Amino acid sequence: MIPASEARLKRMRMRAWRRGTKEMDLILGPYADARLAGMSGAELDLFDLLLEENDQDLYLWVTGARPAPEALGPLLSQIGDHARGRLSPEVGEVPAETRRD
Repeated sequence: MIPASEARLKRMRMRAWRRGTKEMDLILGPYADARLAGMSGAELDLFDLLLEENDQDLYLWVTGARPAPEALGPLLSQIGDHARGRLSPEVGEVPAETRRD
């Protein structure tokens, strides 16, 4: 049997990668892979709340097109920074080793 904490992380990673829109899969999935294991319980609770939001709102908040809710603002800022940091500086494309084609 998988311990509860491992099961929670696995569930959260799956929810981050299977959002419903490809854009949010590619934003939240890599962030979850890179950061979930190192998050505190409170940070995981906040990420779980974020996963309840719909993709259309999340995308606008992450990209800065709309102001994010105050409680989610710092986390969304971290997620946006992580996504932008993954872009290739040459042409703005996602490097081949991180693409999910």
